[in-house]
Amino acid sequence: MAHNIVAIVGSLRKASFTLKIADALTRLAPDTLKLNVVTLHGLSFFNQDLEAEPPADWVAFREKIQKSSGVIFVTAEYNRSIPGVLKNAIDIASRPSGKSSFLGKPIGIVSNSPGPLGGVSAAKHLQNILPGISGPILGQPEIYLNGVGDGFDERGELIKESLRAVLQRYIDAYAAFVEKHYR
Repeated sequence: MAHNIVAIVGSLRKASFTLKIADALTRLAPDTLKLNVVTLHGLSFFNQDLEAEPPADWVAFREKIQKSSGVIFVTAEYNRSIPGVLKNAIDIASRPSGKSSFLGKPIGIVSNSPGPLGGVSAAKHLQNILPGISGPILGQPEIYLNGVGDGFDERGELIKESLRAVLQRYIDAYAAFVEKHYR
């Protein structure tokens, strides 16, 4: 039976590289994983005043994560950090305090950029935010995808073989990480 993994896309743009990378990971995943790509469209803003009676969109988002075997964050970098929509989603899923939906879930982090740095600051910020509210974070291989602008064709299909090889290596390592966690 395949492990159900939530791949959270940290970009709202319809044709974002982040979404294309998440979709590529679903196609490259071994049979032991089933990736469910989750975008953050329609997720309302976190407000602690609403915690006693959380909005339906928060409850649904939390349940997707709780029912999963793990989470992969696929994110762009905005202003040397993670996009605000991703931080909002993390705040929603990690609350109320002590009841994070991410607890115990093996975590993967994939950052990307069409520029030369590959979203490394976004990945590092996730590595700072997640401990204490998540399960173990895959440490190796780290993945900071740079120059992704020419990696996909007009239909969003992965065409850059060097990018495919890196994504394959990462998703295979993440699958082994999940298997080790559930032994």
